[in-house]
Amino acid sequence: MTTSGVRVRIAPSPTGEPHVGTAYIALFNYLFAKKHGGEFILRIEDTDATRSTAEFEQKVLDALKWTGLTWSEGPDVGGPHGPYRQSERKDIYRPFVEKMVEEGNAFRCFCTPARLEQMREAQRAAGKPRAMTGSACISRPKKSPPASKPASRMSCA
Repeated sequence: MTTSGVRVRIAPSPTGEPHVGTAYIALFNYLFAKKHGGEFILRIEDTDATRSTAEFEQKVLDALKWTGLTWSEGPDVGGPHGPYRQSERKDIYRPFVEKMVEEGNAFRCFCTPARLEQMREAQRAAGKPRAMTGSACISRPKKSPPASKPASRMSCA
């Protein structure tokens, strides 16, 4: 494929066995790119560190190759816009996250998974949509050294 400005991607999450839906969407994206003389890119969405594994990533790659699809850029073939694993792109996003926190559009959250589930359950019970505003979140001032590594969350209010 030649570059025309059309760049489409598939970003499967390697957290389990390959899913037919991934192949289905990959096929549409691949055909769209091919029709328009563009690029089809594979990026691995491996940000769920507790469930993502190299074994499942390889299974995703193998399944997509089995379908006959090929990609111009990806974790196994490289390319000019890498890295192609989302977890390896943190340094690219860090300045943007910092800017969002500074502008009040995101906040640092130190909640445990149990606390987050407790807040979700309370929202479900009240018939409210899932949302994080930061007001119910355990946060610390910017200058305070964290006891644990925080997550940066977008404000929904």
